[in-house]
Amino acid sequence: MLNRKLFVALSLSLVLGSIRAADKELPPEGGAPRDFRLPEKSVVKLDNGLSATLVPYGVLPKATLAIVVRAGNINESANQVWLADLTGDLLREGTTSRDARKLAEEIGAMGGTLTVTVSPDQTTVTTDVLSEFADKALLILADVVRNPLLPESELDRLKRDRLRQLSIAKSQPESIAQERFRKLLYPDHPYGRLFPTEQMLGGYTIADVRGFYQRNFGATRTRLYVCGQFDRTAMEASIRKSLEGWGKGPAAESQVPTPVAKKQYDLLDRPKAPQSTVYFGLPVPAPGSADYIPLLVTNSLLGGSFASRITSNIREQKGYTYSPYSSVSSRYRDAHWVQFASVSTPVTAAALKEIVFEVDRLHKEPPSPKELVGIQNYMAGTFVLRNSSRSGIIDQLAFLELHGLGDDYLRRYVQSVHAVKPEDVQRITREYIRPKDMTLVITGDKSQIEGQLAEFLKTW
Repeated sequence: MLNRKLFVALSLSLVLGSIRAADKELPPEGGAPRDFRLPEKSVVKLDNGLSATLVPYGVLPKATLAIVVRAGNINESANQVWLADLTGDLLREGTTSRDARKLAEEIGAMGGTLTVTVSPDQTTVTTDVLSEFADKALLILADVVRNPLLPESELDRLKRDRLRQLSIAKSQPESIAQERFRKLLYPDHPYGRLFPTEQMLGGYTIADVRGFYQRNFGATRTRLYVCGQFDRTAMEASIRKSLEGWGKGPAAESQVPTPVAKKQYDLLDRPKAPQSTVYFGLPVPAPGSADYIPLLVTNSLLGGSFASRITSNIREQKGYTYSPYSSVSSRYRDAHWVQFASVSTPVTAAALKEIVFEVDRLHKEPPSPKELVGIQNYMAGTFVLRNSSRSGIIDQLAFLELHGLGDDYLRRYVQSVHAVKPEDVQRITREYIRPKDMTLVITGDKSQIEGQLAEFLKTW
């Protein structure tokens, strides 16, 4: 009996020892990063100015189609905020030959759904269908953008939906702070107008929607993308049949902003709020700049990844916040860098001091090669993964088109990321991430924030 107990004890000891040894074993090193390979594509150009990019990709019998029109919130006047969004909502409500139900049934029978997305610079109409229906799905998408019904009967319902969305957004501290931040950064420009008033939204008529469509939709502003498995000959025939007769329409408008790069501060009071929501940033070079990719690397190292310095500092070490992040937010010929964080109210000033501390630290000394390589590997890996889908490839191609970039931007992205050196990160931070020129917006309990911020504002 004793020997049996001794045997069990020895066995258990060996097992636990093995587990402890396994716990200490380092994972295998990652492989060498590989450049993103853009699949072979072809371009069909029509006489009306519309171009179609066709990308055979993958082995699944699916195809994603996207019609991208250079029309969005950029085309709204100061008293038309969300008119582009409302127009996008009504695009889904049928065409002159298909009502909304028939539209949904036809797309559904092909294995897809109709999606309309409105962004600051573009409106995108897309679907993802079985390959055998790809050319027929294009006929439907083309009908949606060329012949929308824009029915007055659905306008009140859609406005009520938008009013509910507006009410929710205006109750959230993140939305409130972001709206004020953008207004200060882009005064008197569409990029600085995030939300309409209830009166503005409620006052839109069907004439307003139809007018917006007529002023902004046409072949000249439009690009088609098809990615996946499809019959090339049938698709080209469908392109010509459905889109060749569309009128050229207006040329794309160019309203390049002049964002504000100066120290400015606003505190929006939310009494008894347990957290302060912070937006802190400034304009930076737009896509196409030689410094744009080094700027993306710098952002990932500073605050734009889970392993970034600001995240490690105010989340992991200090426990001030759960999910801070920074980003380089881009639009047509424009970009800004912004650090976001929702921090506990009593440590609002302390968190801001740490954010500035980490920026200043990169001003003074470059990161170590080891730290930089870790960030570069992360960026290269996520870039390739993000673009390993039909929709991901289309998103990247549309990005290139909007910003006037060549295919080399994608093919050499990983290489460009790894070409950034520690001293480049320091230079980029010094030149572009300048706290003295930043806009700071805080939403929170003014009675608890104002006093603690006094010292920070003196030294900022």
